Amino acid sequence: MISVLLADDQALVRGGLRAMLEAEDDLRVVGEAADGADAVEQTLLRKPDVVLMDIRMPGTDGIEATRRLAQRGSPARVLVVTTFDLDEYVFAALRAGASGFLLKDADPDRLVEAIRTVATGETLLAPTVTRRLVERFVRGPDPGAASRERFAELTERELEVLGLVARGLSNAEIAATLFLSEATVKTHVTRCLTKLGLRDRVQAVVLAYETGLAVPGRT
Repeated sequence: MISVLLADDQALVRGGLRAMLEAEDDLRVVGEAADGADAVEQTLLRKPDVVLMDIRMPGTDGIEATRRLAQRGSPARVLVVTTFDLDEYVFAALRAGASGFLLKDADPDRLVEAIRTVATGETLLAPTVTRRLVERFVRGPDPGAASRERFAELTERELEVLGLVARGLSNAEIAATLFLSEATVKTHVTRCLTKLGLRDRVQAVVLAYETGLAVPGRT
């Protein structure tokens, strides 16, 4: 059973989401929050597997709430919801520690699948959406960007896998590209995250673009 906490300032939205999610046999809503501060408190108290986090909420917004949860070491996976005209907020949320994001106009099946995906430890990195966001807001290294020296411990294969992760490819797609098994790819990804001290694939994508390992527009 996957436990979910809903964070949205609109009670009607929370009610609709609760009804939708609780219709699924494997999902259970364990709490609701109307703002970011309450979302942090409720998450630490109820320990959900996934937090469905709205970005724009009064007081403490979803980005700051996500950042605070990461700082507190919460194992909950944060799935932020947004609209295309708020792309800059999405990127900020990913940098704050979110495990992925979903558009507010997504259909119910997509939402449910997104929650299940994030709950398993994977990240929601659809190439058609996430890569476009990253490419728009990360334009290569800047004076404050992390040094590529962080990649020194990675093997050539791990660096290659990391580059494909940054392009938004799934484990299956990476396996097909490199002629490896999915299990082997998963091992490489895990080692990359461990060596780089990253929580998940989203942080790996951000780092790859920030350091120039991945370049916007390059396939």
